[in-house]
Amino acid sequence: MSTPYPFTAIVGQDDLRLGLLLNAVSPAVGGVLVRGEKGTAKSTAVRALAALMPEVAVVPGCRFSCDPASPDPACPDGPHAEAAGVARAARTVELPVGASEDRLVGALDIERALSEGVKAFEPGLLADAHRGILYVDEVNLLHDHLVDLLLDAAAMGASYVEREGVSVRHAARFLLVGTMNPEEGELRPQLLDRFGLTVEVSASRDTDERVEVVRRRLAYDDDPEGFAARWSEEENALRERIAGARALLPRVVLGDGVLRQIAATCAAFEVDGMRADIVMARTATALAAWAGREEVTADDVRQAALLALPHRRRRNPFDAPGLDEDKLDQTLDEAGPQENSDGDDDPDPGPDGGGDGGGGGGVPPQADGEDRTPPQPPQGQGSEGGSPSPAPENAPGRPAGGEQQPVTAAEPFRTKMLSVPGLGEGAAGRRSRARTEHGRTTGARRPEGALTKLHLAATVQAAAPHQHARGRSGRGLVVRRDDLRQATREGREGNLVLFVVDASGSMAARQRMSAVKGAVLSLLLDAYQRRDKVGLVTFRGKEADVALPPTSSVDAAAARLESLPTGGRTPLAAGLLKAHDVLRVERLRDPSRRPLLVVVTDGRATGGPEPVALAGRAARLHRSEGTASVVVDCESGYVRLGLAGELARELGGTAVTLDELRADSIAGLVKDVTAAGRAA
Repeated sequence: MSTPYPFTAIVGQDDLRLGLLLNAVSPAVGGVLVRGEKGTAKSTAVRALAALMPEVAVVPGCRFSCDPASPDPACPDGPHAEAAGVARAARTVELPVGASEDRLVGALDIERALSEGVKAFEPGLLADAHRGILYVDEVNLLHDHLVDLLLDAAAMGASYVEREGVSVRHAARFLLVGTMNPEEGELRPQLLDRFGLTVEVSASRDTDERVEVVRRRLAYDDDPEGFAARWSEEENALRERIAGARALLPRVVLGDGVLRQIAATCAAFEVDGMRADIVMARTATALAAWAGREEVTADDVRQAALLALPHRRRRNPFDAPGLDEDKLDQTLDEAGPQENSDGDDDPDPGPDGGGDGGGGGGVPPQADGEDRTPPQPPQGQGSEGGSPSPAPENAPGRPAGGEQQPVTAAEPFRTKMLSVPGLGEGAAGRRSRARTEHGRTTGARRPEGALTKLHLAATVQAAAPHQHARGRSGRGLVVRRDDLRQATREGREGNLVLFVVDASGSMAARQRMSAVKGAVLSLLLDAYQRRDKVGLVTFRGKEADVALPPTSSVDAAAARLESLPTGGRTPLAAGLLKAHDVLRVERLRDPSRRPLLVVVTDGRATGGPEPVALAGRAARLHRSEGTASVVVDCESGYVRLGLAGELARELGGTAVTLDELRADSIAGLVKDVTAAGRAA
């Protein structure tokens, strides 16, 4: 087994380390979600934490890590007789992004369950992680139904596996840690709320700190064991501090005054539900225990708010997580300062005591001589609640001389559902019909590999003719593996929605472009809700640009759209050909995800020789490959040329006006996009 990188050797990342340590002190806090750019020690810190966790005593031979002092009465390996426990290190279990439901929660042997009535259960990763750490890297890329199962188990402390009326339950209490890069897509607000804490991480821009990071990493790579030995004293001290804080935790008093501050803070920031109040209370209590105090203070409440509330402020995918610290301080002051029983208004022992009260979550103990200055955010990035960085001067869509400045998008609205025809097999989502693991049962087939969804009626029908030959004598059905039938189910899939947006001079009227941006923003919101990938191609002047390659980050597409300038000619053919190149590459990367091409234009084509004929040939290229498409007709005025409709016919799709795109318009029927050509 490889030697993990020492937790105390991590440079900077104070909020990250404190969030992990608080969960190590009190797993009831509910886990931590680590958001940040790649290469910021997210995974390193999580794996290093496992070495600091106290050992656990388990029942010998129990696959579910039951505590010998209080074994789970419902344990599938139980009941357990009284026996001395065996001590082992706490486990860190990693959940791969591509894991199946059975790998996560475990699986039943359906054949034995039907023929013998035996609950033969193969534990999953939730059982392995019981009383340890469950680490999900790139949690935002995990399928939604797996995230739901994971967070339900974390909230209830138990996992349930049910197959056709046969069910198994086992304990599943673990420290949940998820990491994600927001550029690759966001979690839904409902799922964000299920994580107790969140921390934002970024690489330091301080030269000395970056030098130290590289120096330590190279030293570790050259001699992992020797490097870990040099940090063993600090590791032992931190391990003892965690154990001491755990022992102190039950004695920490959460007074009515600080409880009122917690409630007032959650009310002031209008967080939904009561989970935030409970998480803040548990976090503040853990902070007090971490600082070695038996009473929660106002500083603990402030730090708890900075860790527990930012991600609960997101109401849609375009909201940046963050917290207004001035408003937080004002709310805490209005709710009344909390004093210690000895009347000391400032009980904070300093950064090492967990009562920092600064803009971050606090500073865990560091090695002697290490810089304790919190890392500064990247230039232009701002704090957690700050605005996104402006686009660089040479970025696509950046206004240049003679171009019109970007206009603000109109208010988004609920759009009609646009779907891809036919039956797909892509990633689970909410747009187009597809064969999926979840949904309504449409038939049965022989299983390919492990059986996951039993079709009971088809299985009984397959086994019934053979009962006499198999010597059936009692009431039980004699079932063989060849009789088992897998249920085929139909649900919804997510698609690749590629937007091709006309940013030429013909679209440049400010009111008109504002409405167009509002429509695209509305479609982006719809794509977010339906679990699609999105991409953005723009065309104006003489060429087309890929403003955003296909990604799950819908908010990144919204940011690029907001800074989109207009002006110049209308190279429609270039935009369609650029979209064709993007779709060709994506078909190689993810062949099961079907594309939906959304062209937002008034249909005009100018610039170069025969621009209309070139645009028609480019459109027919998409049609020949069966790409589902829709044209959002942005033509306005009393005189309409109908060019967008002609383009839709060339694409083999359909055209909708901006007004028809609204779900509450007069023509309020759901429109399926047709890939087959329509007769003129």
